[in-house]
Amino acid sequence: MKTNSKLFAFGLIASWYSSNIGVLLLNKFLLSNYGFKYPIFLTMCHMTACSLLSYIAIAWMKMVPMQTIRSRVQFLKISALSLVFCFSVVLGNISLRFLAVSFNQAVGATTPFFTAVFAYLMTFKREAWLTYITLVPVVTGVIIASGGEPSFHLFGFIMCVSATAARALKSVLQGILLSSEGEKLNSMNLLLYMAPIAVVFLLPAALIMEENVVGIALALARDDVKIIWYLLFNSALAYFVNLTNFLVTKHTSALTLQVLGNAKGAVAVVVSILIFRNPVSVTGMLGYTLTVFGVVLYGEAKKRMATSNWAGRGRVRFNFFYALEAWEKGVSLRQS
Repeated sequence: MKTNSKLFAFGLIASWYSSNIGVLLLNKFLLSNYGFKYPIFLTMCHMTACSLLSYIAIAWMKMVPMQTIRSRVQFLKISALSLVFCFSVVLGNISLRFLAVSFNQAVGATTPFFTAVFAYLMTFKREAWLTYITLVPVVTGVIIASGGEPSFHLFGFIMCVSATAARALKSVLQGILLSSEGEKLNSMNLLLYMAPIAVVFLLPAALIMEENVVGIALALARDDVKIIWYLLFNSALAYFVNLTNFLVTKHTSALTLQVLGNAKGAVAVVVSILIFRNPVSVTGMLGYTLTVFGVVLYGEAKKRMATSNWAGRGRVRFNFFYALEAWEKGVSLRQS
């Protein structure tokens, strides 16, 4: 039984790695090499697949119990998270048009830095001084990698940094907005509600900002039917990333996922260099290595802080949604 359990866990991890790296490389191929220069439409395809496949997995296959939205305020909170999530994914896809995957991953590794910044700005939560020190090599590594990146593109770099910051903001907001026991959703149910809201945001954005994208996609499909299969496979992979992320966490631990995530970035860099043959300088690789080293130190410092209770206790609640809850309760009382 133990052997079967280990094999199952290994299979999940391999699937998680394959889907994560696969969707990243296929995004790069479509947006840069293939010439499908429509990141908003591509993200909308991802979210549409996540909507459909999430419903099938939860409502039909019963992979997890379905959790319902209990109030208008909870729906507003999920909508806010969905908007930030859309923003991060679209910006990340835009950056792939201009940056090599290796450099994209180096910048993306700075997520802990932005998470710490937003956590402090929005909740006044102070980390231990050791935690902040570990963020120094994270940022320094990216600065070094930027200076040594042969294919550096300023606009792509700005988009990538913005995507990383938005990803961190979504993580902090999720902890703040869905903090009460009655509102917490597991990641699969959260995706079930966030994905269709994201499609509602992305559809008008794609039609306005990527003019005639549907007609262009159909014209491309007539010339080369493979684009349809690329989009379908890529969209399914985007959902599979979320599914395997949930399953790996469930059958191992969040700490294991964090360690695997650090290694995944390095694997993605190596695979992308082998596939796309993008030039990489020694300086760039040293910078990326320093960033990953800083991320590992950051994770270790956070773990020690949690076990030793070093964290500062000052915290300010994000009161806007609590005010909405109070207003909604007042309306309900007046109506009754």
